[in-house]
Amino acid sequence: MPQYAPPLRDMQFLLHEVFDVCAHYKDTSRYAEVDADTINAVLEEGGRFAAEVAFPLNMTGDSEGCVLDRDTHEVATPQGFRQAYAQYVEGGWPALSCDPEHGGQGLPFVLNQCLYEMLNSANQAWTMYPGLSHGAYEALHAHGTDEQKRLYLPRLTSGEWTGTMCLTEPHCGTDLGLLRTKAEPQADGSYRLTGSKIFISAGEHDLAANIVHLVLARLPDAPAGSKGISLFIVPKYHVNADGSLGERNPIHCTGLEHKMGIHGNATAQISIDGAVGTLVGQPNKGLQAMFVMMNAARLGVGNQSLGLTEVAYQNALAYARERLQMRSLSGPKARDKPADPIIVHPDVRRMLLTAKAYAEGGRALLVYSALLIDQELHAPDEKTRAESGELVALLTPIAKAFLTDNGWQATTLCQQVFGGHGYIREAGMEQYVRDARINMIYEGTNAVQALDLLGRKVLGNNGATLKKFGKRVAALVEAEGVNEDMAEFINPLAYLGEQMTKFTMELGFKGSQNPDEVGAAAVDYLRVAGHLVFAYLFARSAQVALRQIAAGNEDPFYRAKLQTARFYFAKLFPETASLMRTARAGSGALMDTDAALA
Repeated sequence: MPQYAPPLRDMQFLLHEVFDVCAHYKDTSRYAEVDADTINAVLEEGGRFAAEVAFPLNMTGDSEGCVLDRDTHEVATPQGFRQAYAQYVEGGWPALSCDPEHGGQGLPFVLNQCLYEMLNSANQAWTMYPGLSHGAYEALHAHGTDEQKRLYLPRLTSGEWTGTMCLTEPHCGTDLGLLRTKAEPQADGSYRLTGSKIFISAGEHDLAANIVHLVLARLPDAPAGSKGISLFIVPKYHVNADGSLGERNPIHCTGLEHKMGIHGNATAQISIDGAVGTLVGQPNKGLQAMFVMMNAARLGVGNQSLGLTEVAYQNALAYARERLQMRSLSGPKARDKPADPIIVHPDVRRMLLTAKAYAEGGRALLVYSALLIDQELHAPDEKTRAESGELVALLTPIAKAFLTDNGWQATTLCQQVFGGHGYIREAGMEQYVRDARINMIYEGTNAVQALDLLGRKVLGNNGATLKKFGKRVAALVEAEGVNEDMAEFINPLAYLGEQMTKFTMELGFKGSQNPDEVGAAAVDYLRVAGHLVFAYLFARSAQVALRQIAAGNEDPFYRAKLQTARFYFAKLFPETASLMRTARAGSGALMDTDAALA
């Protein structure tokens, strides 16, 4: 059976030693009183809930799945899910980083990020129920009317109600401009919505008293395409003026998707038959409001794969230490046993260290992104808020795509460590692989994220935001460039930083001549950008570890940090050279292929 231990030490290393988050928070009015003891205490309790409550339900939830009653349109979640959610609400976890004005605890978003990593390691399918509610909360917090906030935010904050994002329709996924769901204005200012949605995660369940669907639809006079989309609140049950629940709204689950993974989460087909909704934001401006939720979800999906990478690594490492197979090529290591544990074999270590590096790099990226979000929202000066927001926008597609690509590779490698046992359900590894594969697809496929990064976030402003991140890289290079102990980390980072500027300009020029050049290079470009970010974060981690060792700290944790960073730069980072070469190969080998694809 699988096991899981929350990686609290590594989280604390990032929060307090690498990023020193409390120093950043002291200048804010919201978080000035937050200290390291508070952060550590919250994470310890959150880790306990993840390991002791959510984790034991992961395999059983996968086996049982969700069950739809087609007569009532109600969905029963796997055994124990409802009770676990009640404990989650009772513990106040939904309110952790929410606004105190609406009943939240007002703690930094970075704490919520770390909590959700642990929950995703423990049970991704269960975690999606409360996780989607945070996106709905953020969208309404940013764009809802005062009345909508009064009615919905306190109950989303407390976890009494949950939320969804109803976007996808049977004939359109990412291309939301094709959606057909209609919204007819009513005399009382409400709207009647009619249409159908698919792939709606947590779209129906028995965990909460109400489900707040955020639905994209078209008004009768809406222009064609994405410029004619509006956003509506369509609750499962009507909400009375005092916040109590009224009659059932005709928005129903008509089917559950039979997926390869995350079986414990209800991925619903939704029928909307004249359901009553209220407009969020301005008419025909629904995507602006929905992108608040979508961007939160994209960071969340990267976090899902980080969680799976961590738990898969922990189990593969434990197995490799115990499993006896063959003798070491350099001579027996366990002479008292008939064979050596497989952890002595170089390729097993390659697989384990790949997963470990991708977990530590992914954790650093998401903690860094969460800190930037906290600064975007609450830093005292406008310049810091604006630059933090720009950097979050740049990093979001990287966090979604790079981390989910890495998560798929890492969970597959960890399954490989188990050999034949990796395919057996009882070992738990095949579930992590199935769940991780889904993360590369939903919330915008990874190719869509790559197009967003290169086409919009980088070339869209002539590389201005990329240059701002580049300045942070350059500052680290300048600070440590003469430190011989840091050379193995700084030199490759500096080289890629210089190459990135030339690489980006070259692709931008080619794209201005032929837009297909951007599409052909985007996926490779995103991975190069992901490695630039990882290299920066691994170098910062190595910087801290070296200082601790130089100061006489003998904790093996710091030596392990250096070894993982060395592995990353030696074995994973070098793929940037081949990626830049394939990106520069151009679109011809892809587009001039009518005969090959006939």
